Amino acid sequence: MDKKATILMQKYEIGRMLGQGNFAKVYHARNLKTGQSVAIKVFNKEMIMRVGLKEQVKREISGMRLVRHPNIVELYEVMASKTKIYFAMEYVKGGELFDKVSKGKLREDVARKYFQQLIEAVNHCHKRGVYHRDLKLENLLLDENGDLKVSDFGLSALLESKKKDGLLHTTCGTPAYVAPEVIRKKGYDGDKADIWSCGVVLYVLLAGFLPFNEKNLMEMYKKITKADFKFPQWFRSDVKRLLYRILDPNPRTRISIDKIMQNSWFLKGYNQIEAPKLPPLSPTRGDIWDVHNVFDFDLLSSPSSSSYGTPSPMCVINDDECNMKPYCFNAFDLISLSSGFNLSGLFEKDMNERENARFATKRPPSIVVSKLEEIAQIDGRFKVMKKNGIIRLEGTETGLNDQLSIDTEIFEVTSSFYIVEINKIAGETLEYRKFWDHYLKPSLNEIVWVWQG
Repeated sequence: MDKKATILMQKYEIGRMLGQGNFAKVYHARNLKTGQSVAIKVFNKEMIMRVGLKEQVKREISGMRLVRHPNIVELYEVMASKTKIYFAMEYVKGGELFDKVSKGKLREDVARKYFQQLIEAVNHCHKRGVYHRDLKLENLLLDENGDLKVSDFGLSALLESKKKDGLLHTTCGTPAYVAPEVIRKKGYDGDKADIWSCGVVLYVLLAGFLPFNEKNLMEMYKKITKADFKFPQWFRSDVKRLLYRILDPNPRTRISIDKIMQNSWFLKGYNQIEAPKLPPLSPTRGDIWDVHNVFDFDLLSSPSSSSYGTPSPMCVINDDECNMKPYCFNAFDLISLSSGFNLSGLFEKDMNERENARFATKRPPSIVVSKLEEIAQIDGRFKVMKKNGIIRLEGTETGLNDQLSIDTEIFEVTSSFYIVEINKIAGETLEYRKFWDHYLKPSLNEIVWVWQG
């Protein structure tokens, strides 16, 4: 075995990075005992705690523990160290369904097969009391046989998440896929909200584009709440009728999964898959240890208290990489920042009078960090420090008051769109403005998509 190979928990050999999710990185890995390929999802505990996502990660573990189905990515085990949480999951090598549709609409029979498998998986989740709440093409993977696998239960909810009114109240999801009742913020049925998202997926598979896709979020939400969309001319009448019933803005009259599975269009070429039998729903299942204690358990200081084994002394990923994972905006973060629900509202005016700045970039965080390191070298008066998702340029020369220090933080809006905030946290304003005018802003212009204002 390669001497440089990274070993996790004396069990998995870590390979290349497969991608990034919200507050996590996913790596390809190999089980040293069986040779099986797996995907390892790595969370940084400190980051999760700092942004208040502890309960969300617990729900993701709980949700994936409760479901096991041929069309759902399987969670094999959860491991923990002092600073990291690791999910060992089924490795799905076919990529995202999104990539397939990005090349154009699918044939109706192909789209129907994927939709059948999606409905099978979602139906299984609902029977187990799990509501996904973020069904979209990017969260639907394909295996080597071309079969669909539902992934990413990071926003899922369980039966116990419901309030006294029997409804869910957390506003979450992806704007173009979210159901009207979620937008209204008066409570919603997780079953019905997931069904709506399935309808959006079916529309995209057949059309090659989204039914609701406005740059202005408020305008898009208006169309969603009214189900204001149009069918392309190639849609057949039977699939139109089905989609009208799925994309019904009234959740009370929206078609149920049982009725979808009885629909004549849905049943064409349908081969029902038997899901494996699972134990009854119970809050005291034997594998619930990792749900409640994964954040508090210190594997490095108490290896004998867990069946997970002794951790490897080798790090899975570089600490700087962990710390530089940007905070991920969702649609509702954007709304809270954006005047009039328009993305242009993110960029405020009169920035010349302030000691901070914000810009949007399509370059990945690694490029932004490299550019800041390059700027520090050009000026020669700064050292670069990276911690907890913040890049700090700290001056090595002390002015009249204090050495100049500038913090930069990167926020992920989508996988290809980032907001970067720059703040002077110490030092003289005049010195900062000279550095900004002569070095920082001119150099950053190479990676800036648009400055605020």
